[in-house]
Amino acid sequence: MDLNGQRILIIKQSSLGDVVHTLPLAHALKRTYPSCEIGWVIESGLQDLIRYDRTIDTVFPIHIPSTSEPGAPKGVYWKALKASARVLSHLRKEFKVRPYDIVLDLHASFRSGMLSLANPGGRRYGFAGAKEGNTFFQHVLVANEQGREHAVEKNLLFCDALDCPVKKQDFHVDPGADARERIRSFLRDAGYDSAQSLVYISPTARWQSKFWLQQRWTALADRLLSFGFQVVFGGSAADVEYIDAVVAGMQMQPIIAAGKLSLSDSVALLKQADLYVGLDTGPMHIAAMVDTPVVVLFGPTHPERVGPYGVASEIIQAENVDCLCCRMRTCSHQSCMKEISVDRVYNALKRLSVHLRETNNAG
Repeated sequence: MDLNGQRILIIKQSSLGDVVHTLPLAHALKRTYPSCEIGWVIESGLQDLIRYDRTIDTVFPIHIPSTSEPGAPKGVYWKALKASARVLSHLRKEFKVRPYDIVLDLHASFRSGMLSLANPGGRRYGFAGAKEGNTFFQHVLVANEQGREHAVEKNLLFCDALDCPVKKQDFHVDPGADARERIRSFLRDAGYDSAQSLVYISPTARWQSKFWLQQRWTALADRLLSFGFQVVFGGSAADVEYIDAVVAGMQMQPIIAAGKLSLSDSVALLKQADLYVGLDTGPMHIAAMVDTPVVVLFGPTHPERVGPYGVASEIIQAENVDCLCCRMRTCSHQSCMKEISVDRVYNALKRLSVHLRETNNAG
């Protein structure tokens, strides 16, 4: 197979971690077939993840309200239906001018199948195990014959189908030079001392069941600061209230980045950080993709499927909890998260810090 000169469209519109998991495929395609052209259909709020990536030739930002978010507002299904119709009409006009030869549907839903039809012609690839009738939209079904568990490895099945074996160099996220400079300025203004290890803390998630106890984040951050680490709290504007409550109970002062940075800036900050600690969320997957060592607290989700991939990491899970990995978005008792102690998380960070130091000294 030779895809040089071919136009390839990737459909993976959300969510943050899922988009990150798809990047190695795009990078492997462009590295193997340098003259191919890659387009990507993505939710507009996530386009900074790929806007500065030299692998992606054209970004097609769209916006369709999510119907699966916890606490989705009344009437969201009707709004999503109207938005879908507008998006499909717009994409048809875009693709009619220069159609794509190959469409890779990695979102594997009915909606992504409809989006793939906006491209006139072309050969459509999708997952053999996709639900919501997605398989009926595809010409080629990519099967998971070896039963791969992790989301990254499932996406890399497309590399097998398209003869573009992935390499270590394909695992990266590029926030752009401007974002890297903005983060250097942000940290300098915040009093960052580059002689100390910088720990990025991500204490929030979309699922209520993933949250750790607020007071334990307070205790962990204070302990890290007292033992010579520097701490920065990351997150979106929606996370500021929660993080402010965590910081209000602290004895020492961390750096607060939540609500102050763009998505590309946050990627640059995660790349700058020496260590990441947080929940099973998009920032954790970004940290892993930019090779920042990760300590992650897992409760209702499966680390085998969505854990940190290809990076030095420690996964912290409760012991002797029957309902672990329940996949429930809300929980009345949160036993799996309450059973995780501050000591376990801090000790994992210390071990990774030692590993990082030894690796740097060996290099």
